[in-house]
Amino acid sequence: MTLKVWLEIVQQAAAGSGALLMTALKQAQVTVERRHDGEVASAGIVLFAETDAALLHALPVLCRHASVLAIAACGRSPSCAQQRALMAAGALDVLRWPDGAIDAGPVLARLQRWQAVAQLLASNAVRQQLVGDSAAWTALLHHVVEMAAFSQASVLITGETGTGKDLLAQLVHRLGNCHGGFTILDCTTLSPELAGSELFGHERGAFTGASGARDGAFALADGGVLFLDEVGELSLPLQAQLLRAIQERQYKRVGGNTWQPTQFRLVCATNRELEDEVARGAFRADLYYRIAGWRCQTPPLRERQDDILPLARHFLAELGQRPAPPLDAAVREYLLLRDYPGNVRELRQTVTRIWHRHCGPGPITIGALPPEERLLAPPWPDPYFEAAVRRALSLGLNLSDITRCASDLAIRLVLAEEHGNNQRAAARLGVTDRALQIRRKAAACAASSLTPAPPAAKNCHP
Repeated sequence: MTLKVWLEIVQQAAAGSGALLMTALKQAQVTVERRHDGEVASAGIVLFAETDAALLHALPVLCRHASVLAIAACGRSPSCAQQRALMAAGALDVLRWPDGAIDAGPVLARLQRWQAVAQLLASNAVRQQLVGDSAAWTALLHHVVEMAAFSQASVLITGETGTGKDLLAQLVHRLGNCHGGFTILDCTTLSPELAGSELFGHERGAFTGASGARDGAFALADGGVLFLDEVGELSLPLQAQLLRAIQERQYKRVGGNTWQPTQFRLVCATNRELEDEVARGAFRADLYYRIAGWRCQTPPLRERQDDILPLARHFLAELGQRPAPPLDAAVREYLLLRDYPGNVRELRQTVTRIWHRHCGPGPITIGALPPEERLLAPPWPDPYFEAAVRRALSLGLNLSDITRCASDLAIRLVLAEEHGNNQRAAARLGVTDRALQIRRKAAACAASSLTPAPPAAKNCHP
């Protein structure tokens, strides 16, 4: 596997260690490249000497499109608090590069893992089923893909209704090197009378109406994945039965005397906070720790609003037209500013209603919106914008900071949507091409000011 990585030395004191690190990486057959602004790369290394405010400010920019390993040079080990700060700024791990070291083994292992994860994230198995490029969604997918492909741990997926918990469970099955099938058991449908049969199966004549033997979920999941949906709805007696079977990996059919072995990967999902359920005695603590070998939480749609339009286009394509028809400006505004208590599931239903009203070629227009909603003027600023400003104020940012951050974010988003076309982006932002070029150059200089470079290379005057 060819491994390419960019190396960013952000402080001059780390330059000596940088030369040793580059030598060690080249000996390990790793191609070290220069980082180019705007270029999407899968992995990078940030080498630093001190964990200071300037580093923590630059790191999120460097981590935006790459899996980044932060390495402390000169044999200096960051404190625990500093390591947490580096992780919060976007680094996936923090290492210390000892003085005079030439062994790149620890670095290489992480880079290889992250490259494998990046390739899986870019595969059709992920991209065609789990749509979205927002920061919250991308970070979640990275962790789920890594755990699915490189471990056999049980997985607990929590989150609000309609956020895609079942899709993540299916992803664990697709990437988990399982030879068996994907067995789904909806725990909300289990009645005390039939739960034993649904879970463990039954023998012929085990109860009235049992005219033949039947396999249960534990038998069907052998060699594959057992997905217990809404596991938080199980009664305490059923939790006890489930715990024993999960611990011992064997079960008895209802009416049978023989223990049957089974091997499966367990994936559970719930919209409940199981820690709270454990605290109040509604969910067994021992079962919780069995099913939560690794856990993740799906973000609600209000926390991944950048994904609304890509999801809408995806649903339109699924409904029958490829490529999906374009959305008129009024329709885009409606979708972006509408509230979605039911999350992605409600967005899908909304897009479906719009699709059924749309007719003919050309873009989907305002006439396709639900009649009771098409004339409503969405509020702006909306509650999410207000919450973002309130959070900025609570962090101590002043009006100048908030204005600058909002402007920089708007520029970055529009340029991404216009694929870097400065003229079209300037027109949408209501500024001149020259003004946008000046703003972009100033932002690039601010981001690169930490990188040691000859004075001539850092001339940032427009």
